[in-house]
Amino acid sequence: MEESLFDSREYRRSRNAYTAQCAFEYFTSILVTDAFLAKLLKEIGMSDAAVGVVASFISLSFLFQLFSIPLLTRIRSVKRTVMVSDTVSQLLFLAVYLVPFLPCSGRGKAIAAVICMLGGFAAKYLVSSLIFRWANSYVDPKKRGVYSAVKEMISLLSGIVFTLAVGFLFDRFENGGNLRGGFLFLAGLILFLNACNFVCLWLIRPEDEAEREPRHTLREVLRRTVGIPDFRHVIVMVCLWEAARYASVGFLGTYKTLDLALSVGAVQLINTGANLCRFALSKPFGRYSDRTSYARGFRLALGIAAAAFAVNLFTAPRTWWLIILYSTLYNVSLAGSNQNSFNIVYSYTDREVFSEAMAIKASIGGLVGFAASIAGSRILAAVQASGNCLFGLPIRGQQVLAGISLILTVAAILYTRAVVEKQTVRRQ
Repeated sequence: MEESLFDSREYRRSRNAYTAQCAFEYFTSILVTDAFLAKLLKEIGMSDAAVGVVASFISLSFLFQLFSIPLLTRIRSVKRTVMVSDTVSQLLFLAVYLVPFLPCSGRGKAIAAVICMLGGFAAKYLVSSLIFRWANSYVDPKKRGVYSAVKEMISLLSGIVFTLAVGFLFDRFENGGNLRGGFLFLAGLILFLNACNFVCLWLIRPEDEAEREPRHTLREVLRRTVGIPDFRHVIVMVCLWEAARYASVGFLGTYKTLDLALSVGAVQLINTGANLCRFALSKPFGRYSDRTSYARGFRLALGIAAAAFAVNLFTAPRTWWLIILYSTLYNVSLAGSNQNSFNIVYSYTDREVFSEAMAIKASIGGLVGFAASIAGSRILAAVQASGNCLFGLPIRGQQVLAGISLILTVAAILYTRAVVEKQTVRRQ
């Protein structure tokens, strides 16, 4: 493609629509994670350990990206496929907040919530690599790092306003003894966001048949992805990071509202401050990655995440304020880990199999992350069963999990520095 084509009206409109779509999708993700989701799951009778596992279903759902590989050989329209699957995903997330109204037992409601959550993430990640490749095809390859950062900054800034407003409105429902009314409020919001998300996808320029990459057999895909040592090293790096964060992060929703006794509004206020810091550093992260490499940007993010887990290791009811520092550091680390985790695939695989490589990386990393959350739930349950003690020392299970996350993150840093950064980077 000629460089001037990226400045055309259609390409600019597509980039702007994709930026807005990511923001609306981010709003929905806020509503089905952390304190909001924890409130609903506790309302239907789930334990802290079970809540953490359900919150980690996002990692297990990455497995559904593998289905995008055979899907690529059958679909006629990437745009239509993405719009249908993404809409189904949003509607299933909406259904999660209708679960408390089902006329069945607590066990039945728990099963329904699990099915809706898993189904929603499955439909979302079935097409996530497709939309990433499709929408990013309208971005100048030399500016992908900065574009990703700006896109994330817009999501964060608008998400801050959204989070504060929704958090305090939900608190008013809860403080008024109308928690179920709060759940209906969240369901209505997701329906509105679904409509906005649909319009944004519709505005993105359809993929031209002439521009579509040739489809490959599974054998050829594997040869050109996992058959390449450079790509395998990226997978190992990502697996270490996914295991690190899912070992503890999914269990913090109930920890904040129960052990640390914070309201949903207070949690969202803390998240707002943390996201403001993430917002301020997103573009510098993008510039640093464009100037050096996505691997170095990823390692820098891991260093900040390690500091966050170290802080969380000492976060307890008496030192509840440390959750503010933890949230800030962890969210800042996401400014680099998220965008570099996606873009790094461009550096070590052929463009022709980019979607397939994304799916394989995310699926393997997601499976490892979910396994880490299962292990974390067992460790948490064991520490709680012992009266929040370990080797005779008073400690919360979430603090133990933070220590495990710290060890795994340090391992990821060392592996990135010693192996991934030394590989030859492809510019494409």
